[in-house]
Amino acid sequence: MERWATFDCYGTLVDWSAGIRSGIEALFGAEHEDELLESYHELEAEVQAANPGSSYREVLTVTLEQLAEEAGLALPEGEGSALARELPDWPVFDDVRPALEIARERGWRLAILSNTDRDLIEASIASIGVPFELAIVAGEIGSYKPSHRHWEVFREQVGADPVGHVHVAQSLYHDIAPADELGITSIWINRLGEPADPRPAVTLPGLTGLADELDRLVPPES
Repeated sequence: MERWATFDCYGTLVDWSAGIRSGIEALFGAEHEDELLESYHELEAEVQAANPGSSYREVLTVTLEQLAEEAGLALPEGEGSALARELPDWPVFDDVRPALEIARERGWRLAILSNTDRDLIEASIASIGVPFELAIVAGEIGSYKPSHRHWEVFREQVGADPVGHVHVAQSLYHDIAPADELGITSIWINRLGEPADPRPAVTLPGLTGLADELDRLVPPES
């Protein structure tokens, strides 16, 4: 049986908050940075839900424009695409590459299920520096998580046995909740120190020790 670990990318492997925060600070200054970051997070989910056929570039642009409008801030001329332009340079968490390399060495096949576009995810995968068997992106399937379409397309493409599939992600809303609805075993990477949640099979503060937990959930065949 093939063992598959699927991952959310932004927030789990790549520091989404740091990337958005840096963009907000550059555009609007640091004065209301925390408040704007929280508002951005909420607005982006609303834009994705309302426009499932939009590219992630469009989502980033529309969300940024709405954020500026609601906060009464002036978005500098020509800077609506600033976040999309900067995304390929968003930082990868330090624990990611070693954890993924160990998982691959132990026979796990890796895939990404992401609310983004093909060129953006390819840039991030290059930064991560570990190969993935495939990446399924919202910009190509016309659907944003927490909709179930990413997982449906994954199963259509690889025919993975559900028993050998574990989903790994930071977001309870975008990933852990729909994985639970689909009966998919999940590992929650609780990077933000949120309160405990009963839905994931395992909770980790980061990716260190991930391969051990994957092997415990789906032991290698002897």
